[in-house]
Amino acid sequence: MDGDAAAEMLERRWFAAFKAASCARAECEALIEAMAAAETAWADARERLAKLESLRDALGEELAELDGRPQSMPVVSRGEVRSAA
Repeated sequence: MDGDAAAEMLERRWFAAFKAASCARAECEALIEAMAAAETAWADARERLAKLESLRDALGEELAELDGRPQSMPVVSRGEVRSAA
């Protein structure tokens, strides 16, 4: 009987380990999908940022030309407050 009990305990432990490994595999697969989605979103955001920065710079140059100012945007000192009004 001791041999049967030991074999049954071993079998239960095997099934528990199998189930735990299956859960861990599913978690890993979900995480890799999330990482791929995050990487795609990051790449899209970086591309959007580059386009917006390029547009901002081009518009800044046009504004500078219209105003006759130097092409670089003015630097605001810490004590100076500027209003959009």
